[in-house]
Amino acid sequence: MKYLASVFALVLLAAPAMAQSVGEKTGVNSALGISPTTADFVKAAAISDMFEIQSGQIAQERGNATEKTFAATMIKDHQKTSDELKSMVSSGDLKAELPTALDSSHQSKIDKLKSLKGAEFSSRYDSDQVSGHKDAVSLFERYSKNGDNQKLREWAGRTLPVLRHHLEMAQHLSAGKTVGSH
Repeated sequence: MKYLASVFALVLLAAPAMAQSVGEKTGVNSALGISPTTADFVKAAAISDMFEIQSGQIAQERGNATEKTFAATMIKDHQKTSDELKSMVSSGDLKAELPTALDSSHQSKIDKLKSLKGAEFSSRYDSDQVSGHKDAVSLFERYSKNGDNQKLREWAGRTLPVLRHHLEMAQHLSAGKTVGSH
């Protein structure tokens, strides 16, 4: 029994160190509250922006009036953060690569949205928005507290209030309430 307790203690102590090398995609960093590396943060933030823009474009075609209003805000705001992130990378302020396409998880969500209409579309889009913005808030909170690039950490901190507002809007959307812009 002492042996098992010792092994368990070692695993708990080693988990934060091991999780640093595990990408954001696994969710381990989020569960343990570990700040992502700059490369992981940039990749996750860029993919999140691409997903919000693409899903917003689909919602503008297939969504109800409230979803269309919400989607227009998402497209505008996430294009802005995407442009800011690209600018930091191209200026050399960040040593990271921007992804050029969605990862398989986000691409499958886009493919699913494209196959739905009406209430099925609304249900899926609304829930995707809540979960996506919860993930984004967690990512930005963790990086803004302990990220290893000062300029990016400050940017993440400045961006957080907008993402929190997006999450609130998405939760209202999902609950069927009227969603306003900011």
